[in-house]
Amino acid sequence: MIKDHILVWNNCLAHIRKTIDAQPFKTWFEPIKPVRIINEVLTIQVPNKFFYEWLEEHYVNVLKKAVKRELGPNGNLEYNIMVDNHRQIGTHKTKTAEPKFKENEESKFINPFVIPGIKKVKLDTHLNPIYTFDNFVIGDCNKFPGSAGIAIAKKPGGTAFNPLVIYGDVGLGKTHLAQAIGNEVFKTFEDRQVLYLTTEKFTNQVIQAIKSNSVNDFMIFYQMIDVLIIDDIQFLSNRPKTQEIFFNIFNQLHQSGKQIILTSDRAPKDLTDVDERLISRFKWGLVADLKTPDFETRLKILDKKLEKEGLELPKEIKDYICIHIKNNIRELEGVVISLVAQSTLNKRIIDLSLVKDVVRQFVSQVDREISVESIKHLVAKHFDVPVEKLQSKTRLRDVVMARQLSMYLAKNYTSSSLKTIGDSFGGRDHSTVIHSLKAVQDLIDTDLLFMDKVNILVKKVQTSLVNV
Repeated sequence: MIKDHILVWNNCLAHIRKTIDAQPFKTWFEPIKPVRIINEVLTIQVPNKFFYEWLEEHYVNVLKKAVKRELGPNGNLEYNIMVDNHRQIGTHKTKTAEPKFKENEESKFINPFVIPGIKKVKLDTHLNPIYTFDNFVIGDCNKFPGSAGIAIAKKPGGTAFNPLVIYGDVGLGKTHLAQAIGNEVFKTFEDRQVLYLTTEKFTNQVIQAIKSNSVNDFMIFYQMIDVLIIDDIQFLSNRPKTQEIFFNIFNQLHQSGKQIILTSDRAPKDLTDVDERLISRFKWGLVADLKTPDFETRLKILDKKLEKEGLELPKEIKDYICIHIKNNIRELEGVVISLVAQSTLNKRIIDLSLVKDVVRQFVSQVDREISVESIKHLVAKHFDVPVEKLQSKTRLRDVVMARQLSMYLAKNYTSSSLKTIGDSFGGRDHSTVIHSLKAVQDLIDTDLLFMDKVNILVKKVQTSLVNV
């Protein structure tokens, strides 16, 4: 009795559908077409070599069980593998989980990261090993994307954050966070292929694939990546062919449960000259922005970089750096590197004068700073006392407290000498200023409520400095 190959395959599909989830069934079985049945051998047509190898690796037992159920114990399966969806390149039998495919020069796919003639056993991730979660400082500015990145690293492709699109201005840590995820996955999951590249490099690979008539092979290669990280996705603008190829790769990876991580200097909705289909897909997962780090976060980042270089700096110098380097983490790193160079090569002591010289290379108008008078007015307003009282000899408790705190803040947030500070408070000498500084520090060390009051004032001063 001659069996109808379409009916047999539909019955196989009905059995398979009961054993695997809906999404992988749609991805890996719906594209298959039955071709014929000869001598209890069912031939099916699959789109490409990668598709064939995936079936052999992940679903061979499911296929074998379904085929034997329909064709009997001698039932078997052959594949027709198509190239560019229109040329058949051969049939291949499957009986075990070991692929039987024999390489054909016409179907051999090319790894765009391998130099011809050099064989690589494992794909190079192109990740920078210095970008890790250990040295990624979490603050209010990046807590949300940072937490999402950690969750993805623990379960790549298995969270709702797929794709993850990280956007923000230059120097805020987009590349660091994206590569930290990749490095963590690479360290934790030995069987996962992780790949990082820039949009520019991806575009150049597309151009080469088109020139060599190997676009299909190029796409097959990318479909084997488990975690794909692409930097500066905004450079897809005005590149319709690259967008089209990336769109297809994106769909295949996403349908297969692979993790996609993208960075951009702007939100997907603000990308220009990018296909709306792509922008829509960028919004499928999580779009998270990195904001400019606040003063406290900048201090933490600076401490990390100083620790790495083996440097210790006084608090007033660190405050000065973080007051003036406001928007770019890379500039913080540049300041530290410059200080190390000046210290070691030119044998200079790292003091406020040197720091000002170095910071001036990165930002303009570094000499502008909050004045002692501004601090006096700020503290007087906070304590609701007339600013003139701070310069008087009155010993009223609130006035004394406001005066001492003003001196403390003036010492920490201006470059004024003790004598200058004393002169600003009614001509008091430097020993009075020293006494005030010690009194405030002692209270900070012993009284939590007082420390909270000081922190409130410190934040007000820092805000004033940022707005100077």
